[in-house]
Amino acid sequence: MESQNNNPLQPESAENKPHKAGFVNIIGNPNVGKSTLMNALVGERLSIITSKAQTTRHRILGIVNGDDFQVILSDTPGIIKPAYELQASMMDFVKSAFEDADVLLYMVELGEKELKDEEFFKKIRNTDIPVLLLINKIDQGNEELLEASRTHWQEQVPNAEIFAISALENFGVTEVFNRILEALPVSPPFYPKDALTDKPERFFVNEIIREKILMHYKKEIPYSVEIDTEEFFEEDNIIRMRSIIMVERDSQKGIIIGHKGAALKRVGIEARKDLEIFFGKQVHLELYVKVNKNWRSSERELRRFGYNGK
Repeated sequence: MESQNNNPLQPESAENKPHKAGFVNIIGNPNVGKSTLMNALVGERLSIITSKAQTTRHRILGIVNGDDFQVILSDTPGIIKPAYELQASMMDFVKSAFEDADVLLYMVELGEKELKDEEFFKKIRNTDIPVLLLINKIDQGNEELLEASRTHWQEQVPNAEIFAISALENFGVTEVFNRILEALPVSPPFYPKDALTDKPERFFVNEIIREKILMHYKKEIPYSVEIDTEEFFEEDNIIRMRSIIMVERDSQKGIIIGHKGAALKRVGIEARKDLEIFFGKQVHLELYVKVNKNWRSSERELRRFGYNGK
């Protein structure tokens, strides 16, 4: 996917500066604001954001290009202890973030005290990779709480540089970006300079539809759903899409569709509006619901949907 990448965070480039490029990977517990930060840094809405945990399932790359730099940001699923095969696959994406990182962004929210997996926490403390520890959501607290949080995390992760930010309010984000640029190695770009992400267009169709389901359905329904965009035809003035909402049980299918199809219609209308903004042209979206029993525990189905690190 391509973009002109008119990111307000990009500093003015100086002539004859060596080109820098590298991978900047964002990790942390669920709901600390990783996707919000990613979108703020990239200047595009690549990662879906809701108040529910486990919103991000894949490792999503967002690319910020300047004349003398290429920052490849990676949003990862929130760190959890896996309860089933899908969650184990999600944690594989987090593990891979340690393997190619040039800079590691470890995000916590104000007042948070621990990482949910001690193994990852040890890796953060013992890594040779530059670690920027970002205390997010500082707009929700006061100076006293922030200072206590700073002291706590400096003791816990002495190898980290600490930044206080509000990703939602875009406070402190420019300072983090500038520090990232300083820490990046000298390197040619890894992707074409007009690239915005490594994901295909259908991936973002799926994510936008899934976001609406996360917003409007409760309990287990959002976590039992996967989206498969079977058709994507782009014409001069319109994109025609046909997407399947996969659920695990017949009862879930009925809930997704709703009385006389009203619930599914709402998802379709809201997703279409966001898709038209995302692609910058008219969208025709057809939505269908199918039962795919126990897909979250099937290695074959998970591979089909891009999990298990493949």
